Amino acid sequence: MEMNISKYLAFVKTIEYGSFTKAAEMLNYSQSGISRMINDLENDWKITLLERGKSGVRLTSDGTRILPYVRSVCEEYDKLCMQVDELNGLQSGLIRIGTFSSVATHWLPGIIKRFQESYPNIEYELLLGDYSEIEAWIAEGRVDCGFLRLPTQHEFETISLKHDPLLAVIPESHPLAEQKEFPITAFDGQPFMMLEKGGNYEITELFERNGIHPDVRFTTWDDYAVMSMVEQGLGIAILPELILQRIPYHILTKPIDVPAYREIGLAYRSRRSLSLAAERFVACCEECL
Repeated sequence: MEMNISKYLAFVKTIEYGSFTKAAEMLNYSQSGISRMINDLENDWKITLLERGKSGVRLTSDGTRILPYVRSVCEEYDKLCMQVDELNGLQSGLIRIGTFSSVATHWLPGIIKRFQESYPNIEYELLLGDYSEIEAWIAEGRVDCGFLRLPTQHEFETISLKHDPLLAVIPESHPLAEQKEFPITAFDGQPFMMLEKGGNYEITELFERNGIHPDVRFTTWDDYAVMSMVEQGLGIAILPELILQRIPYHILTKPIDVPAYREIGLAYRSRRSLSLAAERFVACCEECL
């Protein structure tokens, strides 16, 4: 039996209003259209649903038995429509986001604030990790989308958001403190504080491209530890500009005299896999950044 909600609604509303004319006005059909849809149901089901008379219509015994089931289908259809309307209006929903700490600190609060202006009832789940952890979360469906350094795994769909410059980080007393740019050659053989997070190889790649071999004294995943050690004069470092916003340390940051940056993007398994809420969040990220 083929589902036809319009015919079901015509049947239910005809009984509720007691006539084809009133049901037609309510459903915005012609009287003949309502009558024809109910005739179609009777032909499809091979039963008579209504007795027609000058005083209106009334249920047959078969119609009486089948009406609760047809009404139940219509009620469930109404619930479905309401749910779809809620999703289209984003009245509710959950967005799961994989992110690393600097994005969570400096970008996400502003993005979420802007998104909430249009969709105030959306909930968020943030998972903080390094690049490799975020890639795994995306692949297994643990998060809807994740902020990553690009390029990432080839099976993901991605959008590029921003080039994040890599900056030299030096103590205020450094001999090159007055220079506008920090020479890449000045890292060669010098005590160096290495920030090396999972899958985070942009600094190593920068040195390899330019034939530089710093004296790596300390390797950590903690960017604030790197800054603190530079402040104490234990070495110099390279950190992404995003990490270096609103820092409490007495250090200097300088552009490097060769191209140096990481490309930050947003990745997800596929656009079709995104919920409506997540899809609009991705669009909001593009607009904000």
